Amino acid sequence: MDTTQNLTMNKPVGETRLDRGVQNVLGKGVDRYEGPLKVSGQATYAYEHKVGQRVAYGYIVTSGIGSGKIKRIDTMAALSTAGVLHVVTDTKTAPRASADPSDPAPTPINGEITHFGQPVAMVVAETFEIARDAAKLVEIEVEPREGRYSIFRERENAIDPGKQTMDSNTLKGNFPKAFEEAEVTFDATYTTPSQSSSAMEPHAAIAEWTDGKLTLHGCYQLVSTNVQQLAKALGISTKDVRIIVPYVGGGFGSKLGIGPESVFASMAAREIGRPVKVALTRQQVYQATSRRSDTIQRVRLGARRDGTITAIAHDTITTNTPGDDFFEPAGISTVFLYAGENRQVTHRKADVNILLSSSMRAPGEAVGMLALENAMDEMAEKLDLDPIEFRRRNEPKEDPQTGLPFSSRRLVECMQVGAERFGWSQRNKVPAQRREGEWLIGMGMASASRKNMTQQSSARVTLLSNGTALIETDMTDIGTGTYTILQQIAGEMLGLPLDKIAVTLGDSALPSASGSGGSWGANSSGSSVYAACQGIVEALAKKLGVSADDLTLKDGTAIGANRQVPLHELLAGEPIAVTGTFKPGSTSNNTHQASYGAHFCEVAVNAVTGETRVRRLLTVATAGRILNEKTATSQCYGGQIFGIGTALTEELVVDERTGLMVNHDLAEYHVPVNADVPDLDVLILEDRDAAASPLAGKGIGELAIAGVGAAITNAIYNACGVRVRDYPMTLDKVLAGLPREPAQRMAAE
Repeated sequence: MDTTQNLTMNKPVGETRLDRGVQNVLGKGVDRYEGPLKVSGQATYAYEHKVGQRVAYGYIVTSGIGSGKIKRIDTMAALSTAGVLHVVTDTKTAPRASADPSDPAPTPINGEITHFGQPVAMVVAETFEIARDAAKLVEIEVEPREGRYSIFRERENAIDPGKQTMDSNTLKGNFPKAFEEAEVTFDATYTTPSQSSSAMEPHAAIAEWTDGKLTLHGCYQLVSTNVQQLAKALGISTKDVRIIVPYVGGGFGSKLGIGPESVFASMAAREIGRPVKVALTRQQVYQATSRRSDTIQRVRLGARRDGTITAIAHDTITTNTPGDDFFEPAGISTVFLYAGENRQVTHRKADVNILLSSSMRAPGEAVGMLALENAMDEMAEKLDLDPIEFRRRNEPKEDPQTGLPFSSRRLVECMQVGAERFGWSQRNKVPAQRREGEWLIGMGMASASRKNMTQQSSARVTLLSNGTALIETDMTDIGTGTYTILQQIAGEMLGLPLDKIAVTLGDSALPSASGSGGSWGANSSGSSVYAACQGIVEALAKKLGVSADDLTLKDGTAIGANRQVPLHELLAGEPIAVTGTFKPGSTSNNTHQASYGAHFCEVAVNAVTGETRVRRLLTVATAGRILNEKTATSQCYGGQIFGIGTALTEELVVDERTGLMVNHDLAEYHVPVNADVPDLDVLILEDRDAAASPLAGKGIGELAIAGVGAAITNAIYNACGVRVRDYPMTLDKVLAGLPREPAQRMAAE
């Protein structure tokens, strides 16, 4: 029996089978379904398929200038090299960078060079080494043009990018008048640099054609969208493209769209009639995929002397390559996080000849809250208020922009619980009061928020005749725990032990899912599994002769009407397969949905060198129903570590003469390592959001990074009295503001 079950979120969910907890597996800290495969090296990532088979290898040739027009590509020397099979030079098809998921296909370069490191050709050879060496022989004649490489030089040319992730302009009331009339005002500008996702797995693809149809093994986050992008780039039907992505070694947004490796591999494989493997080098990942935009953010706050905000503005300038409309929505949380009758949130985009900027973990909040949450602390000091108390006084009762009710909001509780757990009462109000030898000690905090989103998603669940279940969907697991949470949802719904449930993901031949991105993946794909399981429950209830509400499923048995029947007996050799489809509905329009949290940090700042060490970091979060306590906590750990890098070390340094990313590898782009990360503490509060999804859950992966960096820099100020509004807060910036101590004077002399 194969049926469908559709579920649209048009009203808040009531009590469900998930709330009864009969199987008692949902929400538990269950070990990862695929964990043993990963730790034993048996999980097969994109480049690891077709080992031992007759494949060819591609090596991408990139541009050595930042702006220009290709006049000629000479491939003769490369093609004369023994072992070289082909050189792809089709600039009308070849993509210039990985695509944003909102784009229908990667933009062909058409001979135009828009950034340094742009892919322009690819050598295909019998071995990787031959392809790499021959790539150096490809001569590219380019007519150079004047490039634009600085956000600061181009800020005056920034334009309104229109509506993307959010409206570029969000206004309410009369901000200029209210700000001018405010009793206390604050006005400051914060800057953040470009950042790299720096996922562990480099972008890679293997393309193979069979009877005119393409199969691609890749490492992408949104499989069904990626199929459409790849088909359009190649000029073929989506029916002729299959993408297989069982495992992704991290993405953080850089793998939302297909990249140059997939298109080049597909073009080459079609030409030579053999599978082609392509992996970007680490340097190419930094130069040829995508980045988080750099920003200039001006935050203005006006308030009464009692701390009530009357005016709030957050104006942002971001950058992107010419022709790309995406902008970093830095004000996305400012729109709703704090009260204030008069509001102004704007975004402008400046065109630069630097790598494409696109969505990176928590696009908007990750950098926007660096500015907003520092500004809130600075304003609290002007008002002589504790930072938590200032935020509490401006807690809105409803969405201050639209007037919509909050579906669930526990920000104040997160701050209060966190303050008690962290020992906030021991914080010195006046900076630079606590010292341990050379180290100045301080505490800081920041709010966290992330708008909740869900997407249409489908999954097929089959209850097999032996009483075990199989979940199938093209949903991806990018290290977040998708395999496990889908297994847990099905286990709770069908009353099955987890070892009786198999999960197959990441194959575009399976039902189309939401994909992994925007913190929508778990609840979107999970809701489709929930819907499919609901269909199976109804079919089982009919077989047992009871209503679905009167049917209990536990440990592989069906219980109802004073009967207890093993599922395999009830099925009588006939499996039940249901394809469930979840769609967002009216609840996403008539409520304001977001996840919330608070971060608390203690740092030590060296009074001689300016070095900062994070000593303690606590995150208290609330995100509706938590589907797996262990994987959710792990997501928060990752966000905390991400935030440490954002605050202290991470910056893509651009050579403003050429557009070259100078620090284009993991040796020089400084992500936090073990020595930078203290013991981390995470507390997730019990919650249910009935309007957010049928699971009553919300996203947490991107909430976890929002505001962390600001908590750290607020702690630095409390430790040593130095405010730096230019991220990252490296020791040279801190040192410049420290009082000159004897050791510093001696070093200077």
